[in-house]
Amino acid sequence: MASSRKNKQLYIDAEALSTMALVQEGLISPVTKLMTEAEAIEVRETKMYKGVSFPFPFLLAPNGKENEICLKDLKQGDVVDLVHERLIVGELIVEETFEIDPKERLVCIYGTADESHPGVKNTLKRLGNIAVVGDYKVSYPLISSTKKIVQEKIKETGAKNVSALTLSASPLNRAHERMIRQAIDQSDLVVLFLLKPFTSNGLRYDVRHDALMTFIEHFLPQNKIVVIPLENSYIFAGYNELILDALVAKNYGCNRLFIGSHHAGLGLYYDDQQLNSIFDISKDMNMKITTVKDYVYCNQCRTLVSTTTCPHGQHHHIHYHSSSILELIKEGMMPPSVLVRREVSASILVALFPDRFKKLQSIYDALMPNNGLMEEHNEEDFYINLMGLYQTSSLT
Repeated sequence: MASSRKNKQLYIDAEALSTMALVQEGLISPVTKLMTEAEAIEVRETKMYKGVSFPFPFLLAPNGKENEICLKDLKQGDVVDLVHERLIVGELIVEETFEIDPKERLVCIYGTADESHPGVKNTLKRLGNIAVVGDYKVSYPLISSTKKIVQEKIKETGAKNVSALTLSASPLNRAHERMIRQAIDQSDLVVLFLLKPFTSNGLRYDVRHDALMTFIEHFLPQNKIVVIPLENSYIFAGYNELILDALVAKNYGCNRLFIGSHHAGLGLYYDDQQLNSIFDISKDMNMKITTVKDYVYCNQCRTLVSTTTCPHGQHHHIHYHSSSILELIKEGMMPPSVLVRREVSASILVALFPDRFKKLQSIYDALMPNNGLMEEHNEEDFYINLMGLYQTSSLT
């Protein structure tokens, strides 16, 4: 609804709205509300909340001059409208306000306050000096609807062993496919969280989603997997990412999390002079963490292999570096099908380069084998069959 001036107003951005909605829906439980100053101090010192590992206080401290004026004037019991892009998206009943140190909070989230860190730089712009606490309610259908989708899928399939897998899939490659299949093989149902960042230099979410669904619809048992968007805001940072991934997965109804063995958040870190890892934290959550080996293509084995089982040296291995594959796609080139399935490449290229060929039908008829009949073909058909020509080997 349109913004009104009856109540005091706080202006929040999309990241704050999304994160507040996650908490409201119980998806980062045991965190179910904004934390008081006393709770924030305890979490900052112990990295625990209600007996479960949690990396930093959950606070609302929006930046901006108007917000600062409003926050300084708030009193217990005041009702505040939460406004996003000129629309009232919720309200908050004030319990207390307190000052915070933005740099201290940045260290809690990222492990550093160095502004050369891209996450620190972006978060600093949106972080104020005063936090507000109180019961709130926000409207954000995306998150409430996805929670319902997963719950209905679990009920429909009767799944007991529900696994989670979080991917950017920018772009979806053959190693991702192997990881997904491994998760399906060991689960009744896989909830695949497709990351939806607020800032990204990679492929758009809709392009990645369509490519992923192309793979699922043609090559996987569809009753064994459900795809859910996961808006990974600033709270999913550093080693915090895996902690939050595990919490979100558990609260969606999953009891296992599959992660790549080279995941940045998997490594060890020190906390209160003790060496910890995600495996220690998962015990608090009753979540099983399964690491998936690094897959490569070996030109001697002529298939995807784990680096721990292949006897050949690294000089025989093709690695699945998403950034390098993405560079090919951005230049309009089809990655070799040993890297990306041709149906996936076709889906992405059609989205990125619409109406690329002015005389598509005549090019198709001239280059592709056919049944001797006139057939209508689209650009996706063209890319798929073009890769078939690339793979013809009798003249090479």
